[in-house]
Amino acid sequence: MACLAGVSCGKYLEVNIMSNREICFLTATELARRIRAKDLSAREVMEAHLAQVERVNPKVNAIVTLLPEQAVEQASAADETLARGTEVGPLHGLPVAHKDLVFTRGIRTTLGSLAFKDFVPEEDALIVERLKKAGAITIGKTNTPEFGAGSQTYNEVFGETLNPYDTSRTCGGSSGGAAVALACGMLPIADGSDLGGSLRNPASFCNVVGFRPSPGRVPAWPNFVAWFPLTVQGPMARTVQDTALMLSAITGPDPRSPIAVTEPGSLFSRPLERDFKGVPVAWSRDLGELPVDPRVTEAIEGQRNVFESLGCVVEDREPDFTDADEVFKVWRAWRFELALAELLENHRDQLKDTVIWNIEEGMKLSGPQIGRAERRRTELYHRVRKFMETYEFLILPVSQVPPFDVKQRYVTEIDGARMDTYLDWMKSCYYISVTGLPAISVPCGFTPDGLPVGVQIVGRHHNDLGVLELAHAFEQATGLWRRRPPVVEL
Repeated sequence: MACLAGVSCGKYLEVNIMSNREICFLTATELARRIRAKDLSAREVMEAHLAQVERVNPKVNAIVTLLPEQAVEQASAADETLARGTEVGPLHGLPVAHKDLVFTRGIRTTLGSLAFKDFVPEEDALIVERLKKAGAITIGKTNTPEFGAGSQTYNEVFGETLNPYDTSRTCGGSSGGAAVALACGMLPIADGSDLGGSLRNPASFCNVVGFRPSPGRVPAWPNFVAWFPLTVQGPMARTVQDTALMLSAITGPDPRSPIAVTEPGSLFSRPLERDFKGVPVAWSRDLGELPVDPRVTEAIEGQRNVFESLGCVVEDREPDFTDADEVFKVWRAWRFELALAELLENHRDQLKDTVIWNIEEGMKLSGPQIGRAERRRTELYHRVRKFMETYEFLILPVSQVPPFDVKQRYVTEIDGARMDTYLDWMKSCYYISVTGLPAISVPCGFTPDGLPVGVQIVGRHHNDLGVLELAHAFEQATGLWRRRPPVVEL
């Protein structure tokens, strides 16, 4: 029987709270090691995390469907597998929850929409298949905005997910429930997806790691637009090493995805340590034109010396992102129309206004408009490719603003500049999306009032490993990921 957000499941709080908290804030890598070594049982790990969910989730509404009995049963089975001496996967015994956009067989998947509030898929998504095969145990689903639209996690099915560093603020989105669950120690790893920033933005707002891999790096299925390169699935965790651990389990080719990258997941099992002496890095405060909240700029500028101390040669530069805005908005609108036009026709009254707007923008598109956007995307790719021949990495803000009031549905103004649509405040993320380059959000600092700020590291074409290596070096030098949100201490 599933427990919904805010509903107590009772018995798991009987376990010692302090030991539970210690378990819940171990890294996923350490948890997996201890389970394999039998220093901790998978059942102990599971019950600790369920107790944390029961204690903290009612304060933040991150996990919206919970399956405690099933999770404990599977954890016990995981211990029995180890006792038999059977070879196990890299995520064996680790709790995981799936974004409520991701299909999970036999588990309600609402897509954050009233139109799907009772939908139960008959099959698992490929990413869920791979997580299970690697030994991870599903405990439930994490909250997301309706159809993942907008970097603010709220919907009419489950309500708002709150930022654990300040519960009056948004956690970002659309993988907001995942980011909050990680920050609060309710999960050691979580999956997410990213079209215009949905892995990176909530990670930035919640002081965790969100990695947007190269398109096809994590093959997606089911997928009604299998060739579409802007939407990707990927890992989230509290550390870069844990992100790489999860990535090792979910990457690799699959014939159900025609754009799948052929390199195996084992690529991400290798150590992330690397010498960055002399590595050229482009540093951009605003991609040349974007308004950025001064608090974000201050937090990121304060860490520039860390990259220099790692040996990077840091220069103020950015590629020419002309046409990136048009390209993104055309391709996004086209996808919304393709996916949701029939739903709009039959269930308009159940859709939020921004989703309706995005579908209708897609309906207005002509063939020549889509063709022009694709031509300009190709030109943009080659401009950025040539730029990245000089610079191995581009560093810039993840989000142009810090976490804002959770009652504000999207940002309408940044540092005096007006935003015309619900998308415009996310340009620092979605400009990167249209290039197809791998990008990560890693904790970078805090505003004067204690709100998290992430820094975005972008790598060369298919250099996902390099992005993880630089992010890991930065994380090790700063230790900012260790700062826990106030809500877990209450």
